[in-house]
Amino acid sequence: MSYSGQCQCGAIRAAVAGEPVAVRQCWCRQCQQVAGGAATNNAIFATEAVTMTGTPATHSYTAASGNVLTHSFCAACGTPVMAQTNARPQFRTFRLGFLAPGHGLSPQAAIWTSEAPPWAAIDPALERFEAQPPPPQGKP
Repeated sequence: MSYSGQCQCGAIRAAVAGEPVAVRQCWCRQCQQVAGGAATNNAIFATEAVTMTGTPATHSYTAASGNVLTHSFCAACGTPVMAQTNARPQFRTFRLGFLAPGHGLSPQAAIWTSEAPPWAAIDPALERFEAQPPPPQGKP
């Protein structure tokens, strides 16, 4: 299967050849800031499967996991695009909202639930991790 996505203004586009190795909802504080208070919903793909056009703006910081996390977004329209960590350069984590409608992906796990606000509605069917989960076990 393949996936595609673009920001609101079309300056940043991506194509992904292959299935995600994981689809997760992240409740870490930084993701709450990116998402305006809620969790981010993300699909993790092999870096080698991703082709991008346009140059996203980035912001990097040391996350609670101790890893350097880099968020990418469109500098023109502000659409969150993806994240990547120095600990797993073989993966790119795309925001589900960046991907084209009809992708059919949904989170199977909620991570960093210890940082979720008290009002957070986390699907009880999702596997939960209070902090950093184990790395994805899929290809690559």
